[in-house]
Amino acid sequence: MNKILLKLLPGLLPLFVFIIIDEIWGTKIGIIAAIIIGFVEAVFIYIKDKRIDKFILFDTLLIVFLGLISILLDSDVFFKLKPAIIGVIISLLLGVSAFSEKNLVLSMSKRYLKGIEFNEAQYKQLQSSLKVIFFIFLFHTGLVFYSVWFMSNEAWAFISGGLFYILFGIYFVVEFLRKKILFKRQALEECLPLVDEKGNIIGKASRSECHKNKELLHPVVHLHVLNNKGELYLQKRPLNKLIQPGKWDTSVGGHVAFGETIENSLQREAFEEIGIKEFKPVLVWKYIWKSELESEMVFCFVTKYNEPLYPSKDELDGGKFWKLSELKKMLYKGVLTPNFEQEFNYLTLHNTINKIAGKLP
Repeated sequence: MNKILLKLLPGLLPLFVFIIIDEIWGTKIGIIAAIIIGFVEAVFIYIKDKRIDKFILFDTLLIVFLGLISILLDSDVFFKLKPAIIGVIISLLLGVSAFSEKNLVLSMSKRYLKGIEFNEAQYKQLQSSLKVIFFIFLFHTGLVFYSVWFMSNEAWAFISGGLFYILFGIYFVVEFLRKKILFKRQALEECLPLVDEKGNIIGKASRSECHKNKELLHPVVHLHVLNNKGELYLQKRPLNKLIQPGKWDTSVGGHVAFGETIENSLQREAFEEIGIKEFKPVLVWKYIWKSELESEMVFCFVTKYNEPLYPSKDELDGGKFWKLSELKKMLYKGVLTPNFEQEFNYLTLHNTINKIAGKLP
């Protein structure tokens, strides 16, 4: 959001110049200075980009309109209402951008945002920031209107000028501290890679962020372990798990850490959860799974293993081998995780699971 405000600054420069000079040397000089600034900017952009900047033109014409009315009426009340009128216009712009699908702020500022692109998560974060800024503008504009009619000139001068900068100063300080705290938490917390729908890494985020934002697609590995009898091993999720507590789940499942390969992640998770090292996995499916809490790109593997398994006492509530016929009877009864049920249906389709198992040593 800070980057956008900085990119928008050239378009708002005539308005800022007018406000400052109007306070010091008067409306007439303020209008003249704003027109000069707007003209210089418009000419510069036209020479550089071969186009007329409508944003700067609108900003400059608005200043001329308000200034001329103020001069013609020669009214102290209208002069005092100018900051509130500008506040109403900006509040409307922010309100439409923050609470509707049409983001006018981005539309107006595209010419200033070359090279800046937003994914869906970043766009939602922008919308959230715009909502906060909208309420700040709305609150300040309401105070200016109130001060015009019910407060002294000194109070109006403070509210329309100094208070505005204080409010936004507090907002930026709070945002800075919030991001700093979040950064420290992320540094202490495990980071997961973020991927696009093709599996390409596009960034990273903390585990907690990934588990509360469905737009953050991240990779996970699943391993289905079969024995010589064709039975499938399932782990039981502890009751303290955030997702699907107390249910039976895939033999092995875990997140891929940032900087880790899919293969290394699978080997690590298999050893940590059920204590196996030497096994030959076969990748059988890659798909996207979305729940109420998160979005995962799942790499689904199958392996055959006949040595003893040692389910982790810290991570699991045990585990056991199931006959496929038993599992089919347990489907959709709230005993198995929905994610496992989907994979089980895929693996048993056309006897896929046994065919794969037959190819494994």
